[in-house]
Amino acid sequence: MWMAMKLFGRITGLFSKDLAMDLGTANTLIYMKGEGIVLNEPSVVALSRKNGQVIAVGREAKDFLGRTPQQIAAIRPMKDGVIADFEVTSTMIKYFLRKAYHRARLVRPRLIVAVPTGITQVEKRAVIESAEQAGARQVFLIEEPMAAAIGAGLPIERPVGNMVVDIGGGTTEVAVISLSAVAYAESVRVAGDEADEAIIRYIQQHHQIAIGQNEAERIKLRIGSAAPLSEPLVTEASGKEILTGIPRPFRVTDGEVREALREPIGVILESVKRAFEKTPPDLAADICANGVWLAGGGALLRGLGDLLMRTLKLPVHVEKDPLTTVARGAGIAMEDMQHYRQVFIN
Repeated sequence: MWMAMKLFGRITGLFSKDLAMDLGTANTLIYMKGEGIVLNEPSVVALSRKNGQVIAVGREAKDFLGRTPQQIAAIRPMKDGVIADFEVTSTMIKYFLRKAYHRARLVRPRLIVAVPTGITQVEKRAVIESAEQAGARQVFLIEEPMAAAIGAGLPIERPVGNMVVDIGGGTTEVAVISLSAVAYAESVRVAGDEADEAIIRYIQQHHQIAIGQNEAERIKLRIGSAAPLSEPLVTEASGKEILTGIPRPFRVTDGEVREALREPIGVILESVKRAFEKTPPDLAADICANGVWLAGGGALLRGLGDLLMRTLKLPVHVEKDPLTTVARGAGIAMEDMQHYRQVFIN
């Protein structure tokens, strides 16, 4: 029986292409060998509260957030970059794998998954088991900043210090990389989600209006900034008056959003400063010459690179496509696993 199962696994493996996955708190991206990124979907699952049946996954399920009736739950199974709900995460991964393979069932790919630095052994096991339960025949883990460095084309194999700041949905990863290893790393649980929550709190305090996470994210993307803009921006938004409960439209300016984001941005800046304090002098000198690289969706915030440059007085580079940097880096490692074998952490 065991031999038959092993043979079946080898046969199904012949019909599959290896994959790399950026399993993020906000979004999941999948890179397929030889094809590049084939999936980019929100990490959300909508379930029936009555029987646990999956109603929607990904982009469609994200529209359910804050809008579900009592019998439906819209769940984000990843929290702060790690699995918060094992069963729902496994269901979500299975759906995404099938979608990447155009719903073909007889595939059992090897899978590389990007995870936060500092992930515990229990959390590593949860990721591996969840991916295996979803259909992967073999699972490898790579740290997100390492994948980001590879995706950005940094010379990770050389004895040269490279600093990567990966700002995702649940965590910000700050890492110094040299000789295919992480010399220093810190993961802070302040990133895109916390920025959205900061906007929600600001609007509630200063406009006495309650808004949902989707509306806060829309405001952030439309007019959010880390530094003053050359031309002021304003956007129309809508929410519910706290005192009356009546829906109301209102206007919010880029200055207000910038004030709301001051605290989470400050936490990220402090984490970068701490990284320099704990980095050996020679590696710090390399970074002084080569600069700091920003990746992740948070790198798209207007003026963040300029603010970091003024604060550190160092060159700061925003990756050309920061949303996909980690997935592309994990994909590059997957394309030549023998060459990049040192970067895997399991």
